[in-house]
Amino acid sequence: MEAMKRLVAIAGALAVGGVALAQTGGQPSDERLDQARQMRDKAASYLLSQQDEDTGGWNVRPDGPNLPAITSLALLGMTADEAFAQRNNETKAALDTAYEYVFSMQQGDGGIYDRILPQYNTAISLAAISRLDTQRADDAAKKALAYLRTLQYSEDNPNPELQVSRSHAFYGGIGYGGSGRPDNSNMHMFMMALEEAGVPSDDPAVQRALVFLGRTQMDDRINDMDYAEGSRQGGFVYATSPNGEQVGVGESKANMIEETLDDGTVISRLRCYGSMTYAGFKSYVYADLPADDLRVTQARKWISENYTLKENPGLGAEGTYYFFLTFSRALDAFGEPTLEVVTDEGSTRQVNWADDLVARLAELQNEDGSFRSVNDRWMENDPVLITAYAMIALGEVLD
Repeated sequence: MEAMKRLVAIAGALAVGGVALAQTGGQPSDERLDQARQMRDKAASYLLSQQDEDTGGWNVRPDGPNLPAITSLALLGMTADEAFAQRNNETKAALDTAYEYVFSMQQGDGGIYDRILPQYNTAISLAAISRLDTQRADDAAKKALAYLRTLQYSEDNPNPELQVSRSHAFYGGIGYGGSGRPDNSNMHMFMMALEEAGVPSDDPAVQRALVFLGRTQMDDRINDMDYAEGSRQGGFVYATSPNGEQVGVGESKANMIEETLDDGTVISRLRCYGSMTYAGFKSYVYADLPADDLRVTQARKWISENYTLKENPGLGAEGTYYFFLTFSRALDAFGEPTLEVVTDEGSTRQVNWADDLVARLAELQNEDGSFRSVNDRWMENDPVLITAYAMIALGEVLD
């Protein structure tokens, strides 16, 4: 992608947080690479064993509403490696029926959903069908992309409820659907869908998204919202607003943190956390921001200072597998096989993030190939969902 070309061009000439930019993404050791392949195979076998025989989807409920996003996440996990997806007739047939299920969920407005969460379901489903090279997939993707564009807050959105000026806290953001307040989880899925669909980084939707992203990054040189004043954390929070009534006051699922200003004053600010920071960082890479851009360097600084795979940093066990997803996608896209990270004692050390990720996921994989739930928030007690997340993360190591 163009983002990688730009990073490669300045590799060796620029360091971010003391680390020269590399030309490749995850490079696990041979031992971990073999282990990751075995883990992927087991995860795929588990997912295939859970596929609904009648519809081809996953977690299908007869009376609905259903979430085609779950099926699409499983597809994204199993199609990261084309050779793996085509490894035998059984796997290929299973994936074909899964795609049929996703196509069947496309509505007249172009969205891919079943009554609820239209943006979330459409974005993930668009990412999945964009990997198919067929006319049917192309037609469905175009309709889904056009639908997603109608859900972004902007000055020219024809929907009065989503029409806002650039100064509004919702500007550039996207929520679960309708006129609900936007957030960075949906933004991450939106940006993933645009990237998989081949939307260029200079597209107006991407440029508007950068405005919203900047207002969720806790650094007052980047973020013009009052809740970021005096903050230099560099990471990301969840949203610019907790709801439609409290606009522009910010929201973090990790609550508050105390920061010390240059003059020694101690203030409380919204606390950044892992899954949203890696999601925001990945969006910056997709948007082709140069590696010396302040937004990139500050996010990279937060990552260096808060590196861990024991938990979702800032949130503990909550959202652990979603964190693995954003962690792997961000670091693979950025292209650093190793990172220099800050220890608890304040010294620095080099880590191979791909090795660390495989090792952590290995601790959590069950014998049947599924993954063990560590927390039930955000549906992470669902073995199909978290196994799909884990398989996507492994795909970033193996691609």
